[in-house]
Amino acid sequence: MSKLPFRKRNYQLMVIGVLLLILGFTIMSLDKDPYGFGFMGITLSPIIVLVGFVVEIFAILHTPKEKL
Repeated sequence: MSKLPFRKRNYQLMVIGVLLLILGFTIMSLDKDPYGFGFMGITLSPIIVLVGFVVEIFAILHTPKEKL
């Protein structure tokens, strides 16, 4: 039995979640409208950031099925 708290799949999902968070915040900063009130800053990037947080929560709570 492994002493690590997470398995390989958990770490892969965590990396995907962090990349989604970075992508979302980068898109938010690239919005050209004043104060980020364009489509990218107010609609697209918050959705991507929210998906990133959901993936992170899933990665932490995910427990793989044991092979018998």
